Amino acid sequence: MTAPQLPPFPPIEPPRSTVVFPDPRRLGAGQQLVGVSRAITPGMALAAYRRGIFPWPVEDEVIPWASPAERAVFPLDQPPDWPRNVRKAINRARTDGLLVTVDVAFERVMGECAGARPEGTWITTDLTRTYVELHRLGWAHSVEVWAGPDLIGGLYGMALGALFAGESMFHRRTDASKVAFVALVDRLRARGFELLDAQVMNPHLENLGCIEIPRDQYLDRLPGMAARSVRFAG
Repeated sequence: MTAPQLPPFPPIEPPRSTVVFPDPRRLGAGQQLVGVSRAITPGMALAAYRRGIFPWPVEDEVIPWASPAERAVFPLDQPPDWPRNVRKAINRARTDGLLVTVDVAFERVMGECAGARPEGTWITTDLTRTYVELHRLGWAHSVEVWAGPDLIGGLYGMALGALFAGESMFHRRTDASKVAFVALVDRLRARGFELLDAQVMNPHLENLGCIEIPRDQYLDRLPGMAARSVRFAG
């Protein structure tokens, strides 16, 4: 496996977007859609994250931007109390000699995340192009799980100061995404990150230990987290 080139730190700012996102606090209690665009750029994506908004495309031509009323997060202030099935996955990974890496195969992880859902994916061509550029600039990162030369699981997301916004994960072997998630949490806690943003709750995230917090609470914490200088890679 070729040693990866480390992303720059501090991350490089992309060209500034001229798009001004509205304040998500103005949304009603049941609303999450902030706006819709026909394009996405690294500058737009970064500006959105700084306001508590993330892109959630449904096709290449339309890009909704969302800020859910209830935000799924994984707290990092205490050691995780992993459920039994996650502990079993960790032990099995050690027994099987699985290797976990960081930022070795970012674009491959995105491709696997896009192809892992038969019902369809929000990881469009434009989204992939944007996040690959954000990875090159030092904002976006991946965690990979390997069985020998085979990439069997992983995840990717955005590091914004002391906040990590998880975007998607995949597995090609049972529980490999759980192994990637545990490795991510371990890294974030070791490096002083404050919060793992999982965006929208689902049964898999709930099983991993994610909880929901109100949008306003998330937005209150966001500026302080984003202002810190915390290194994810390297």
